Amino acid sequence: MAVVKDKKASSKANESNYSIKKEEPVSVKNTPVTESAKAVNMAFGRENYLLMLAGIGLLIIGFTIMASDKEEFGFGFMGLTLGPIVVILGFIVEFFAILRKPNVQ
Repeated sequence: MAVVKDKKASSKANESNYSIKKEEPVSVKNTPVTESAKAVNMAFGRENYLLMLAGIGLLIIGFTIMASDKEEFGFGFMGLTLGPIVVILGFIVEFFAILRKPNVQ
């Protein structure tokens, strides 16, 4: 046994559920932003980004050193000692760059 609903009643119910409320626009005051306020809003400062680039450079150099080892399967000094040390230094520089608090002047 099928139940037949009134189409007008169901369309009115749908309209009330999905009605769009009109809100007043929010006005924003034009206030000048000072240099110190800009620095506070930034997550990282210029020094942080430079340290991050230095860390990425160390990582690239370390992996290149490991890849350029002439010994079989990279079991030489460059592949087992020098390259991983440079890569670890790169990660240390990256962590330092992320955790360092930017200077606000």
